[in-house]
Amino acid sequence: MLPLCPSSPKELILLFAFLVASSFVMPLPVLAANGAYSSIHPCPGQETCAQNTRALVGILEKHTVDDGETLLDIARDHGLGYLELHRLYPDIDPWLPPVGRELTIPRQWILPEKGTADIVINLPELRLYHFIEQNKVSLVQTYPLGIGKRENPSPVGTFPVGEKRKTPYWYIPISLQEKYGTKIMAPGPENPLGNYWIGLGRSDYGLHGTNIPWSVGRLATHGCIRLYPEHIRPLFDRLKKGHTVQIIYEPVKLGVFADRVYAQAYPDIYGRLDDYLYYAYQRLTALQASIQVDLQKFRWVLEERNGFPTDISKN
Repeated sequence: MLPLCPSSPKELILLFAFLVASSFVMPLPVLAANGAYSSIHPCPGQETCAQNTRALVGILEKHTVDDGETLLDIARDHGLGYLELHRLYPDIDPWLPPVGRELTIPRQWILPEKGTADIVINLPELRLYHFIEQNKVSLVQTYPLGIGKRENPSPVGTFPVGEKRKTPYWYIPISLQEKYGTKIMAPGPENPLGNYWIGLGRSDYGLHGTNIPWSVGRLATHGCIRLYPEHIRPLFDRLKKGHTVQIIYEPVKLGVFADRVYAQAYPDIYGRLDDYLYYAYQRLTALQASIQVDLQKFRWVLEERNGFPTDISKN
């Protein structure tokens, strides 16, 4: 049975949704039919990803706002979710960004710890990392997500990939049947699951597409995890039953790259931390390279919480 996943279009309308130069980390763009893309990046060997040492992938980009573009268009065209740009530019009207303004596109991330999982999802980041072994080379592909609303949070845990369906029916939960006036919604443009469904085993949740792409990068679902249509399709093709999906909750990420320490901080979206700063400094203490950190820079990252990857090393 498909679960408590989508919100209605009406609900979503009410919601409104350091460049590090390195010859080692270079993105390989993957173009989608509509021009939007994600990237595949070389993933350092396990000895550099494991434990307290994590690596950066991707590069920062620049984009000049064109006439008629919205912040949502720009985010999607660069493989980002809405909040990834909005947190950097909270002063910009998302529907009418100033034409000609140059924006920094934050397409750079600290890798989460992979462990044995094929996919790692970090909920506060609203982002998925798919680790791929291809021709004896380790790669990682990353996608933005729409996740559960605060009152219907997405789960944390480790799940095997379960049932996969193309053009899925939505078996509407009892709590929502009166609202939608039916028990089952057939595939089609009104179906919030989109065209692909990847079940998370031992749960009622799953990864799926969406009929409302601008809901990606928001807290918008009843617990399931949605992707842009151009991202769910290749993921559907690559994931096999039994692959492992690990969903984590890490508002603060730290990593070491080229002898520099980097940090990314995000809001505590589900309010699960009793003390955000205590949590952050505990993570820093666990980092073997913490002695290299400028605490004033780290504190600034924690205050901003905009997800921008920042070098917090001492000069």
